[in-house]
Amino acid sequence: MTLPVITNVHFYMVAVPAVLLLGISKSGFGAGFGSLAVPLMALAVPVPDAAAILMPLLFVMDVLGLAAFRRDVDYRLLKFLVPFGLVGIVAGTLLFRLLSPATVAGIVGVFTLLFLAQRLMFPPKPNDPLPRREVGAVLTVASGFTSFISHAGGPPLNAYLIPLRLSPIAFTATVAYFFFVVNLSKWIPYAWLGLLDLRNMATSLMLMPLAPIGVWVGVRIARRIDAKTFYLFIYAGMLLAGLKLVWDGFFAG
Repeated sequence: MTLPVITNVHFYMVAVPAVLLLGISKSGFGAGFGSLAVPLMALAVPVPDAAAILMPLLFVMDVLGLAAFRRDVDYRLLKFLVPFGLVGIVAGTLLFRLLSPATVAGIVGVFTLLFLAQRLMFPPKPNDPLPRREVGAVLTVASGFTSFISHAGGPPLNAYLIPLRLSPIAFTATVAYFFFVVNLSKWIPYAWLGLLDLRNMATSLMLMPLAPIGVWVGVRIARRIDAKTFYLFIYAGMLLAGLKLVWDGFFAG
């Protein structure tokens, strides 16, 4: 029996770089770039299909991330983040049919760019107070929600984690473990919403060999980069993701 995979060449022209970017971002290096994966793939397929195709790939990437960073996680921070991320997943499930992915993308993009503008106009100082936990709770719920809608949970979470001034490896490890839990929690809601059909899963299988390549590249870089350069790449990823999300939300189509 032949699996009903997507055969459109244009799809693979955007899907291959999207999966590689997502794999690199799963290592923590250039974390903002991962939010470009669904918008890139949406150039060839509808957003819900793009999100569904990425689900098995995310699982493999997450497992590879767990193995690479198991000794570097800030578990105290992770215990704070996970419950709020799951609240965002529940909200995403309930609102999936009411809010268009484009609307969510536009909102996430605007707040991502506002956060970057604030960081550039008012650069952080060593003695600046850490962000309040209430702010962290709201941003983490937003991360779970936007992750469910379009796998774009990175920018809201980064907006809370970056001011905490974690080391690159602790940042990377904690984000990897957080999104493992968040992404694992999406499977039942995605199936309930009818997104995990045979064509999407077969197409995901075709792209699967790219998943470990992206993670491997990202892990090697993340362990060899200094903190200043690491966060510059995250800012660059968030800038590109923010611009792309705003475009998709308010100007495309």
